Amino acid sequence: MRLIVLIALLLVSPSALGETTVETQFPALDAQTERLVVFGSTDLVAMAPVIEHYQKENPGTAVEYFEVLSADLYDLVRNDKPLNGRRPDMVISAAMDMQFKLVNDGFAQRHESPQTANLPQWANWRNEAFGFTFEPIVIVYNPKILAAEDVPATRFDLIRLLREKADTYRSKVGSYDITKSGVGYLFATQDALQAHTYGRLLESFGRNDIYLANTTGEVLDAVEKGELLIGHNVLGSYTRLRITQGADLAMVLPADYTLVMSRVAFIHRDAPNEQTARSFLNYLLSLGGQKVLAGKSHLYAIHPQLQGPATAHALRKAATGPLRPIRLGTGLLVTLDKLNRRRFLLDWNRTIGTKGGEQK
Repeated sequence: MRLIVLIALLLVSPSALGETTVETQFPALDAQTERLVVFGSTDLVAMAPVIEHYQKENPGTAVEYFEVLSADLYDLVRNDKPLNGRRPDMVISAAMDMQFKLVNDGFAQRHESPQTANLPQWANWRNEAFGFTFEPIVIVYNPKILAAEDVPATRFDLIRLLREKADTYRSKVGSYDITKSGVGYLFATQDALQAHTYGRLLESFGRNDIYLANTTGEVLDAVEKGELLIGHNVLGSYTRLRITQGADLAMVLPADYTLVMSRVAFIHRDAPNEQTARSFLNYLLSLGGQKVLAGKSHLYAIHPQLQGPATAHALRKAATGPLRPIRLGTGLLVTLDKLNRRRFLLDWNRTIGTKGGEQK
């Protein structure tokens, strides 16, 4: 795997791909008979085990994975821009709203199989867009630094903490800069729809000079180092991976409600390797593929029959309050409407500011 990645990085042409895009090639294990090109926003460390296991079952398939930030990925697909001369067979992103917009606008093709039929209804949109993970959006903290009595179990607790201990937590809480992060914007808009606490929480963040980051990784790094005390609305899958690797981190599934995100895959309408894309999608949704997602990939699997750590089954047992999956559907289009998005970001910016990666 390491050799493959090193070769891939040498193949990257920043002028051709852009600063935020990395191409990784996974050569066929036997004589090549098929090719699969995937454009995705999921980190390579999570995608690589899935691709490698798929290749063991399909040794004649070479795979090229282009890792792109979610907002850039949306623009690439919408504007039909190739990367290194390649066009995607499959598109994968955690920005569910952007993925749904592309599918709704006709960029996907239908696919039906026993694997797609096994998905929850909310994770399958007209057999064109498919959610294949079940990932909680969590609060994170460092248990060696944060006092036990300060660990927020709910958003109400976090609001109260920022009000009663403002001096302690000023500039010590981090979350996404939603003007730059596609998933950050998705989570914020879902919170605004889900809870009346959103406005109060936003005001608390503004008063306490929240730290704004572009990725979950930035927040996790800062919390582990003690530069931040609390991280809000971060990906539970990436947090869990850090914890299993020995990081001084712990996560909270908010008891008032926990958002659940699903990474969304679709087959591009003009996929050059359509049948290979169908095969890979079936694998992603199969019990075998889901076991890899929950295992080596450290993403929460959505398969209803799968049990064990990092599965939907385990998450339901661990939650102390309602789990609220973000549904694939037309409701996701509302916040992507240009006027609605402009208004939402204007309100957010008035309260918080947009200096990502630094204190306000």
